[in-house]
Amino acid sequence: MVSEFDSDTAVEAAGEGVYRADLRDGWRIGGGLNGGYLLAVLGRAVAAEAGLAYPHPFIVSAHYLSAARPGPALVRTRVIRRGGSLATLEASLVQDHDGAERVRVVALASYGDLHGLNDDVRTTAIPPELPPREQCLPTSLAPADFKSNAPLLDRIELLGDPATFGWALGQPAGEGVVQGWFRLPEHEIDPLALLMAVDALPPVTFAMGLPGWAPTHELTVHVRALPAPGWVRLKHSTRNLAGGYFEEDCEVWDSAGRLVAQSRQLAGAPRLAGP
Repeated sequence: MVSEFDSDTAVEAAGEGVYRADLRDGWRIGGGLNGGYLLAVLGRAVAAEAGLAYPHPFIVSAHYLSAARPGPALVRTRVIRRGGSLATLEASLVQDHDGAERVRVVALASYGDLHGLNDDVRTTAIPPELPPREQCLPTSLAPADFKSNAPLLDRIELLGDPATFGWALGQPAGEGVVQGWFRLPEHEIDPLALLMAVDALPPVTFAMGLPGWAPTHELTVHVRALPAPGWVRLKHSTRNLAGGYFEEDCEVWDSAGRLVAQSRQLAGAPRLAGP
């Protein structure tokens, strides 16, 4: 059975180094499509172009240049180097915008094969301490008016840690941390899904009492290992909000207690959702 994540990130060849995609409105959050979702679409095209010897993202660094719209899109790829343990490619996701081609996302990515690397995961990072899932806050409890502006919540399963989701009850903790349990319906978290997972939680600024859409400007993801099956734990944190921007660091821990992905993004300070 094909999961919704697979079908909604699917690409098909449309020429040399070019792949056709159909961006779905169901992955919208506030004023634009989720940055992790867009990165997964772009990442699937890069994997196809990199070839069978390089199936997994190791490093993806993307800049978001304009707000993507639901509908047709193209991913243009170019191999910079293919050889040894990594293939490095550049890619851009483009759409027609009022009769002119508009670049939405540009990225530089290195792909390889994570098989055989799983037994060598060492870190000084500390896994987030989360309550049992039955004690966490499901996004299904979000008010209907909020969910109508964030259909992404119906595409994922997210259970928020009450200690960092107080903002959902009108009681923000005032600290730049949000964390929770995450998985995709009918789709085990794989390396491609990790590109989406690192951008799945609400912005950390919500926990600081600053609600609103926080558009991603740059996002770099490091995938460290093949995730074990099951729920993953996500932790987003920030140390600085200045000049209208904040950084957001993410850690993804799998069901075996391993740090399987990490990312940092620079996002714009929250503002009201809009076109």
